[in-house]
Amino acid sequence: MMKMRSRLLLTSLPLLLACHVQADTRPSHYKGEPAETLTQAVSNFTDYNARLAELLAGELTPQALSEVHQLTYTLENALARINEETTALADTLEAVHVASESNQPGVVRDRGEAYLEVSRSLVPQA
Repeated sequence: MMKMRSRLLLTSLPLLLACHVQADTRPSHYKGEPAETLTQAVSNFTDYNARLAELLAGELTPQALSEVHQLTYTLENALARINEETTALADTLEAVHVASESNQPGVVRDRGEAYLEVSRSLVPQA
């Protein structure tokens, strides 16, 4: 049994080393633009989606693929912030909903204004 494990390890070692070397040859990674606020996240989301659309409309050359790779980091950062903020926003809206059902005008006003303040960051105002 021990000889079988040793043989398996010895035959698997070159494969494991090859995988390690291959992993090290991947393109370097980027941090992307930060999304510290919802407004910044929505702005980056809008701008970088436009950039992605431009790249996808053209030939996906190695340079274009590299650009796509880079900009996805900013999009991921933006989406993470948007997701975090909209999850909290849904909770705020639920508080408005429940307060409206239970005749709590003070809570409706307070939570409703908080909801609108955040939600306005998601859509352009006319």
